[in-house]
Amino acid sequence: MSGPKPTELNLHRQSHVLDIAFDDGSRFSLPCEFLRVYSPSAEVQGHTPDQRKLETGKENVNIERIEPVGNYAVVLHFDDGHNTGIYSWETLYKMGSNYDAMWSQYLQELEQAGHKRKEPS
Repeated sequence: MSGPKPTELNLHRQSHVLDIAFDDGSRFSLPCEFLRVYSPSAEVQGHTPDQRKLETGKENVNIERIEPVGNYAVVLHFDDGHNTGIYSWETLYKMGSNYDAMWSQYLQELEQAGHKRKEPS
């Protein structure tokens, strides 16, 4: 991998947040809901951009366990049974770097679909 490599990966189960730090000094706090609705799996992303599935009802989703994949990625096992996305370090870095824009896009898509997002409990 030529990009930044993680130096820390901490799951905060109570707040449903995954903290990740990289060797370039970047640090990101990514909500489990965000990680779940943007899972890199074909189940969520489809095989083309127009096949991407809008995930709803994931406000309270949490990560049950984190499984390493070699030295380049992890699989996040969510408590709703989803575990088919391989989150490479590059993917997690891009998600962290683009969090604000991606989250806004997700909220707009929910609104356009007529879905009312519930505040996490």
